[in-house]
Amino acid sequence: MDPIAHTLFGATLAEAGLKRKTALATTTLVIGANLPDIDGLAMLVSSDYALQFRRGWTHGILALMIWPFLLAGAMMGIDRLLQRRKSDQKGPPLHPEWLLAISFIGVWSHPLLDWLNTYGVRLLMPFNDTWFYGDTLFIVDPWFWLLTGAGVVLARSKSKLGVAGWIVLGSALTALVTTAEIPLAAKFVWGVGIFFIAAARWSGRFQNSLQPLALTLLTAAVLYTVFMYTGSRMNVHHARAFLADQGIEVIDIMSNPLPAQPLARTGIAASETHYYLFRGSWVKPESYELLEEPIPIEPPDEIVEAALQSPDVQGLMNWIRFPHYEVQELSDGWRVIIRDLRYVHPEATESPGIGMDAIELDRELDVRSRK
Repeated sequence: MDPIAHTLFGATLAEAGLKRKTALATTTLVIGANLPDIDGLAMLVSSDYALQFRRGWTHGILALMIWPFLLAGAMMGIDRLLQRRKSDQKGPPLHPEWLLAISFIGVWSHPLLDWLNTYGVRLLMPFNDTWFYGDTLFIVDPWFWLLTGAGVVLARSKSKLGVAGWIVLGSALTALVTTAEIPLAAKFVWGVGIFFIAAARWSGRFQNSLQPLALTLLTAAVLYTVFMYTGSRMNVHHARAFLADQGIEVIDIMSNPLPAQPLARTGIAASETHYYLFRGSWVKPESYELLEEPIPIEPPDEIVEAALQSPDVQGLMNWIRFPHYEVQELSDGWRVIIRDLRYVHPEATESPGIGMDAIELDRELDVRSRK
């Protein structure tokens, strides 16, 4: 999931009651909920290296056992520094056992949310680099933002600066949602949700019941996620049946959640010989249809194999889930386009930001450049 979703989920856990267990609980949950994404620094090397490294070591089982101890230790050190600077104690004292437990909760929430989307996460690293996919939520989900953000907005930052920060964040997210390619009805629902959050904050109506409200919203976010998971599993079931009726035996299939559209799905199915792109509403099995003509699955030939040896695409090839290759002959060589059909249309000529690369080879099949 995106950093906003991770942060709001951690903060909601705090408002739902965990912040009352120990000092620095909220800070620990928010940091822990984002800590595995320290591997985002790999982007400073290259986008392909990031695909090779991200959602691996820092998200795997070994790191998930180490991060909470490091985080709890750092928070205890910070608490000692704070106690030296102020004598008055506000809120609960620091309880090391609770701080460690909360560190585990915050850190482990991160790979759980990452697992929910189609990008994948390598939960067994460094012992095994298998990718796991929940195929449940779109990587940016506005309804998850609303449900996890409402209680936090109502409870936090009563200063003018804090309120201004929430206004800026709410405005930025609203601009993103209203300009996105999603149904008009979804934009309207988002606007209504933002209005009610702002009105509730202004009225102060829930100030005496913030913890129960946050717990209710957290429960709603969990139930929404379960609902979306059910939808994705039903999408796979309906798509298999739809393709089986056409005599197509599927060996692999992915359900693709769509932004702000909980009842709609697209997806990719693979047989021994072809890919099939489909869409439908998981509550209407009769709505399923193919989006494209079947796409042949062709094993890499000599030219493609040479391109795949390029050091510039090792990250992409480590991460790719539904590979599709296209060879274009040039006057002095070849251009090999590599696409992951999760994110790139089979005829796309420009990358949408992820899931596509191109390598140029000379006539001797030596890598000439990356395009």
